[in-house]
Amino acid sequence: MNSAFHTTGGALKDAQTVLAVEQLTRESAKKNKQGKKIRQFWEKAGLYFLLCLGALTMVGPFMWMITTSLKEPSQVFSFSKNWWEEWIPTAFVWRNYLEPWKVVPFARFYLNSIFVAIMVTLAQVATSALAAYPFARLTFPGRDKIFFGYLATMMVPGAVTMIPVFILLRYLGWIDSYKALILPAAFTAYGTFMLRQFFLTLPKDLEDAAKIDGCNYLGIFWRIILPLSKPALATLTTFTFMGTWMNFMWPLIVLNTHEKFTLPVGLAYFQSLHHTDWTLLMAASMLMIIPILLVFIFNQRFFVEGIKLTGIKG
Repeated sequence: MNSAFHTTGGALKDAQTVLAVEQLTRESAKKNKQGKKIRQFWEKAGLYFLLCLGALTMVGPFMWMITTSLKEPSQVFSFSKNWWEEWIPTAFVWRNYLEPWKVVPFARFYLNSIFVAIMVTLAQVATSALAAYPFARLTFPGRDKIFFGYLATMMVPGAVTMIPVFILLRYLGWIDSYKALILPAAFTAYGTFMLRQFFLTLPKDLEDAAKIDGCNYLGIFWRIILPLSKPALATLTTFTFMGTWMNFMWPLIVLNTHEKFTLPVGLAYFQSLHHTDWTLLMAASMLMIIPILLVFIFNQRFFVEGIKLTGIKG
């Protein structure tokens, strides 16, 4: 009987030990889970803090530009104990958005920029699509070598080719003309590369079916390739328009007549050696970004899809 009692007692102790170990295991797992949640919380908090800090560095100058465009000149650099009084004007001066049209030929600058940006965008998209099509869909000797040689031109800095291009344009008599702004910018290796990567993703069967129906290469390009490439074309259109619209250096070099200035060059009218009219400069800058916003909003759906497709399939 004593033996049975000792056996039962030992089993009871073993069961208690197992329960204690399970209890410790559950508590340890619970603590690990809580520690993991706390660690994930602080990781997310740190990530959001960095993202907010990055967003602030980008949004801050833009907000300063908006508030400055609505201030009196005397309030631009007036410092106050309350930080919000430095950012929010005491009275919104909406006439700052009318003054640029009166004090400088702002409308003329606007029309010049619109004309140059549209022409360069159309030229770049057309030449890039025509160049990308044979590199992507046709087979001919040395195709890949020619393409990589074309891509190698992207490695040459623009500052290196600036002087030779200027000398060439001077011999052609194109200095101080719109041709000097449009034609040198009508070709781009980047646009050719981007469209080629997208054209490579299109199904070959569609092209074969068009050939069976008697369609030639130009017909396939116009009727099959281009309609299926709207996202990539919209992306290239957006990039090209934005780059041309904001271009300052090249128009400053080749243009001499004030009536032909584009907006980035025309903004210099609000600056002088001893004085800068910050309120009008910021108001003119706000008016300047409106076409870029319109182009981006119009192409946003195609733009995002184009980046996604060229990034994944390219």
